[in-house]
Amino acid sequence: MEAAGGAGLCYRQCTYKCCFCKCNVAYWPACYYKLTLQIHNMTAPPPSRPPQVHTRGDKRSLEFQPGMVQSEMRLSRPDQLVLSYARAMMCFVLFQPRPEHIVMVGLGGGSLAKFCYRYLPHSRITVLELRADVIALREQFAIPRDNARFRIVQADATEYMAGLAGAADVLLVDGFDAEGLPPALGSAAFYADCRRALRPGGVLVANIFSYDPQYGPMLRRLRETFQGRICWFRGIAGNNRILFAVKGGKPSPALAMQRKVARSHGLGLSLFNRLLAHWIVLRLSWGGPA
Repeated sequence: MEAAGGAGLCYRQCTYKCCFCKCNVAYWPACYYKLTLQIHNMTAPPPSRPPQVHTRGDKRSLEFQPGMVQSEMRLSRPDQLVLSYARAMMCFVLFQPRPEHIVMVGLGGGSLAKFCYRYLPHSRITVLELRADVIALREQFAIPRDNARFRIVQADATEYMAGLAGAADVLLVDGFDAEGLPPALGSAAFYADCRRALRPGGVLVANIFSYDPQYGPMLRRLRETFQGRICWFRGIAGNNRILFAVKGGKPSPALAMQRKVARSHGLGLSLFNRLLAHWIVLRLSWGGPA
């Protein structure tokens, strides 16, 4: 999911204490709903809205709330990456150029899943998606059918991840819903399960909004879980902060890359980092190594 300031997003983010309920929330509709629950003395969570598919010209988007773009694709080139945060997440190939197994948390419109399936032919891909109504849209977004290399699993990622151990080379965590990133996907327990699920030298890639009130605590949990072996590329995707965490152990190319990126947050300048993400995606699209 792309943050405010990205392609097509028009909802105003609430990054301060709400004047009604004094809560920190990511989107004003969530704050309004919480106020309604207090007025009526209710405790039930808001009902999930069905995902909305919009087609405008050559572009098709998936939205969980009006104007809040979760995923976007070009009908003429369905396997290409449109949103900047998705290109930024593909920088994982600098750490793991030939991952044997990629596990993704969150399907959305399948942009990352489709790109990896086509341009990383040596990789096996498992996608974890909680919502059946999102999975049901796979044909509208040209997502491949399940086969020997590609599989979509309807599951709660926090439960499924706990059952993996040393099974993945790359974990891509992009499991947003209508209210933002669910707290469970930024918890210490979840990050610990992610670390156990990775093989030595494996990399976790987490997409977090920089304005999320829980960004600081999530960053600290990630740093503690991975013993400080984290890094990011400065300004590579606007308000989307893409964090890379590498599982330690023996010296590895992934650990060497993590240390290099951490020294100057990538290539230093935001523009250079964004160009780097474009270059990586182009090289993969042309069939060359990143």
